[in-house]
Amino acid sequence: MARSGFEVQQAAIKALFLRELKTRFGKFRLGYLWAVLEPAAHLLILFGIFGYVMHRTMPDISFPIFLINGIIPFFIFSSIATRAIGAIEANQGLFNYRPVKPIDTLIARTILETVVYAIVYVLLMTLLGLSGEDFTFSNIIALVTAWFLLIVFSLGVGLIFMVAGKTFPETEKFLPIIIKPLYFISGVMLPLHAIPKEYWQYVLWNPILHAIELSRLAVVEGYDADGVSLSYLAICSLGTLFIGLALYRTRERAMLTS
Repeated sequence: MARSGFEVQQAAIKALFLRELKTRFGKFRLGYLWAVLEPAAHLLILFGIFGYVMHRTMPDISFPIFLINGIIPFFIFSSIATRAIGAIEANQGLFNYRPVKPIDTLIARTILETVVYAIVYVLLMTLLGLSGEDFTFSNIIALVTAWFLLIVFSLGVGLIFMVAGKTFPETEKFLPIIIKPLYFISGVMLPLHAIPKEYWQYVLWNPILHAIELSRLAVVEGYDADGVSLSYLAICSLGTLFIGLALYRTRERAMLTS
């Protein structure tokens, strides 16, 4: 029985996901445990360096909760965006099979990054809950919505970078220059209410900041998240995805023939 186009794409994405998982983590001695250890180690180092100082400057939220709900969403965005450029080259030979398209490789990588960091998030938040940190998942729908829109935004940015990277290889050099400053202006280490209000009109253009602050608001009752908007995040996410899909549609044949 003939399969529909969606079923064919679903099977291709599943195969690419398993291939990507085995390629990234299967060859190491600790295997898939590295998927959790790598980002967890990064967080633990930041806890040790900034924990005591930042705890005294954030009376309305625990610093570990603040950091996890900032750095994990940012890692999702940065990982999807940076891995988008190399998605085509890493799977070049697979495009000889007609069901496999360049967009499938990016979707598979997006799913993998989301699954990895979601597992890390759940594990670390569970450990913090067992250690006595105060937070709640009563507003889980808001948390999932903020994460979903961030992933959609990241996928759109990834599509733009994938097309640009295939057309202009120099993009791979400029991407880290663009990503690194976002670490400091996306609210990862500094909450929005700590920034003078006269600068809000500039930093609030950043949709990643909205996703991060909304994530914190979803797990900490009373967190000061004035100024952020779920509607703005949704508009940016859908708009970016539309632009990415439009660019990909116009360049797909060129990327395959090259």
